[in-house]
Amino acid sequence: MKNLILISYTSLFLFLLNSCISKTEKKTNHLENSTKTIRISKERYQNQLYGFWLGQCIANWTGLVTEMDKIGNLGEIKTGNFYTRDNWGKPDQPSIWGEGVPSDLSATIDYVFKNSSEIWGSDDDTDIEFMYQHLLFTNKLLILSPKQIQNGWLKHIKSDEENYLWVSNQKAFDLMKTGVLPPETGNPKLNEHFDMIDAQLTTEIFGLFAPTRPDIALKLAQLPIQTTARKEAEDISKFYVSMHSLVYATDTNSSMKEKIRWMSNRSREILPNNSYPAKMYDYTKHLYDSGIPWEQTRDSIYYRYQVNQKDGYHITSRNLYCNGCFAAGINFAASLVSLFYGEGDFKETIKIGTLTGWDSDNPTATWGGLIGFMIGKNGIESTFGRTFSNRFNIHRTRQNFPENGIYTFENMSEIGLSITNRVVLEKLGGQIDEENNSWVIPLK
Repeated sequence: MKNLILISYTSLFLFLLNSCISKTEKKTNHLENSTKTIRISKERYQNQLYGFWLGQCIANWTGLVTEMDKIGNLGEIKTGNFYTRDNWGKPDQPSIWGEGVPSDLSATIDYVFKNSSEIWGSDDDTDIEFMYQHLLFTNKLLILSPKQIQNGWLKHIKSDEENYLWVSNQKAFDLMKTGVLPPETGNPKLNEHFDMIDAQLTTEIFGLFAPTRPDIALKLAQLPIQTTARKEAEDISKFYVSMHSLVYATDTNSSMKEKIRWMSNRSREILPNNSYPAKMYDYTKHLYDSGIPWEQTRDSIYYRYQVNQKDGYHITSRNLYCNGCFAAGINFAASLVSLFYGEGDFKETIKIGTLTGWDSDNPTATWGGLIGFMIGKNGIESTFGRTFSNRFNIHRTRQNFPENGIYTFENMSEIGLSITNRVVLEKLGGQIDEENNSWVIPLK
């Protein structure tokens, strides 16, 4: 019976995948002769999508080792000084909710891996992105409706037991259960947590569905973002989507450091100049450019934004639990430290993100996914000189997916490729060079 179910699901997957592609594929019609274009290998793109999921998992689980270990000394919870580079490889210290016990993921602060005999578990930094990709694929759509998002959340998120939702995401889920539809689930009048544990960790993948075109990516991501985020948190989410979309708009001859800098500067244009995210970006970049160590930049961010509440970032005055240690703003500022100082190096970016503090699995997962996509599966394996598990258990945190929730990165990247294929043809004005198995996309 299990074999019959597996054959049935595999056949359904292949049918959906082929129908998504076959209905929209067409040959190039001299597009390259009439406008400036970019050519993208579909085989390479699938390898990069694999790298996105693998990179996210390595970074997410590495960051979880130090999640909420160090949040500063304000508020009712005091955890002492922040980590520095000297703590890498040293014993992990307890988190604010660890009851005096370090992480059970690793006794020391180090990379967390899964061997081929093991399975990566989903977490809140990967599972809702997975769910959105699944909903787009099974509904054969590029833009989900409010009702489809509500139905997806209610079907795939546990209601009673531990469901791995926090703050804005949990509030949005509670509102959905009462019949409220997105985007009202992220409306600050109904969701007072609109700027905490929100869309910045659930929507980056939409940038990968629209290579070179952040404007289109943001249209695809608009409702998913507004499902849980508004105001500055929404802008931060847009920044991350833009970063992922711009990978193929970079100069192919540039270094990883130069690409990261160009992508981030372009994405900075999304942030309103008078907003605290824009000022956080400019301040962090200024400190990085000054040449001071990343630890000093991190400490400066702590004093500027959590102690002195500069640039309109007034989280401390709200007297929140752990001083809003998982708020969109401080997560964003912390992520910029690892982004700038990591300079496109996968290992260094994840290492700095893990040691920076606060909600450390959030920035690491974001940049692990981005850089993982940029260098692909092969690049990650080369970086660490080893191979990793290719299996992913979405049912660690979510429910009601086929095959008891066990997917492979090959399967996940195939689904992502089929969605990207439709976006290229239907939204980007691109065409397919079938002979070379590549997309030809006009550049805006």
